[in-house]
Amino acid sequence: MNTTINSLGALKASGYISKSIKTELRDNLIASLKSGKPTFPGIHGYEQSVIPQLERAILSKHNINFLGLRGQGKTRMARMMIHLLDEFIPVVSGSEMNDDPFNPISRYARDLIAEKGDETPIYWMHRTERFFEKLATPDVTIADLIGDIDPIKASNLKLNYSDERVIHFGMIPRANRCIFVINELPDLQARIQVALFNILEEGDIQIRGFKLRLPLDLQFVFTANPEDYTNRGSIVTPLKDRIGSQILTHYSADIKTAKKITNQEAEKMGTRDCTVYVPELAKDILEQISFEARKSEYIDHKSGVSARMSITAYENLISTAERRAILNNELETTIRFSDLIGMIPSITGKVELVYEGEQEGTSFVANHLISEATKTLFLSYFPKIEKLKKQDQETPYDEVLNWFFEADAFELSDEDTQESYSLALNSITPLRELILKYQPNIAEIDMPFLMEFVLWALVELKQLSRRKTASGLEYNDIYANLVRNL
Repeated sequence: MNTTINSLGALKASGYISKSIKTELRDNLIASLKSGKPTFPGIHGYEQSVIPQLERAILSKHNINFLGLRGQGKTRMARMMIHLLDEFIPVVSGSEMNDDPFNPISRYARDLIAEKGDETPIYWMHRTERFFEKLATPDVTIADLIGDIDPIKASNLKLNYSDERVIHFGMIPRANRCIFVINELPDLQARIQVALFNILEEGDIQIRGFKLRLPLDLQFVFTANPEDYTNRGSIVTPLKDRIGSQILTHYSADIKTAKKITNQEAEKMGTRDCTVYVPELAKDILEQISFEARKSEYIDHKSGVSARMSITAYENLISTAERRAILNNELETTIRFSDLIGMIPSITGKVELVYEGEQEGTSFVANHLISEATKTLFLSYFPKIEKLKKQDQETPYDEVLNWFFEADAFELSDEDTQESYSLALNSITPLRELILKYQPNIAEIDMPFLMEFVLWALVELKQLSRRKTASGLEYNDIYANLVRNL
């Protein structure tokens, strides 16, 4: 299209054909599907579920409702739909409703075209300007969304209140020919939802006695959380009936997909003072924490556990290691297992606790989730530890446990340099041998993290004891605390 065209006559001469926004989305989606390019790049885990449903809804020219728990990418997908719009569309200059020059709907545009004809000025609107978003809250009014009579406009134009030109239009009429997203739809008052379904179906705008026939051209996208239906409100039946497709979203089904999302969304800080190496096992444990949270007895499952928990926890994990490196004047460091404690502030603010969780406290629940994730992944790397064993039965962990039985207390300082930390762990010779036996292909850079991982797992599985000291963590034989007390 030639965006230098600036009059209605030139637009007619160019052969431009206008089309509705839903036809526009449909045509561009078909072109994208034929080219083999991903229609929603960067959306992981929805390739075989949500994205095909969304594509079918667009092909059907439906208004859409994304229904799912928080942190499932509902708003993100709605925002990405602008990439399926034409890059530019012609609009009557000065129109507050983005009037199509060939199909004007506002009084202003009709009068301007009647006055100037082919000389009517137009401008080209970019697709990035064609996205409107409103968070539904109980204080949203009809005037905000649809409009109201403006006494000042009536006074300035010397018009009485029976003239439609005294109306100040709200967000929806001003979003004509655009994608309009209403987040958390059930929070919208029922009477306002009723006003919406007239717009969706009949194109009627009713404002304080005015009944205007405005065939608005809109692609509506709504988002809703299932929790909202019981806790705060509901979607009124006539409105629900006029939403063509309701698409259920979900969390990642596996750790691999969750890691992709976290790595993509986590803040990329190119200005960090040091290089922080993150072992893959650390990323697996971080994601496993979210999986454990979604089935934990302490956490409200109806509220869900947002993917943002993993993202912010990952950022805090790296910052924990960065802070230590800064204190030690190091240019490079690696994530340690004990650095997971630095993620706790990112966990406690992202989960809704049930009564049992409230009784235990958010800090306890966060530590419990780290513990459960550690035990779950430990079995993927090393043999199971039997709770009961025969007196003479040997286990793969006997030499490690004997080392702690014979040694004095073993302590890892939170602020140790990377070199001191590695030397301390490598002093536990049986521990290194255990890891090389069951994980022979482990990279040397990952060895310290895996060694500390084993120590944490042995504590969680009641084979060793651990206590917090002023400077770090102290590991002992399981009976050390009993002997100390005696």
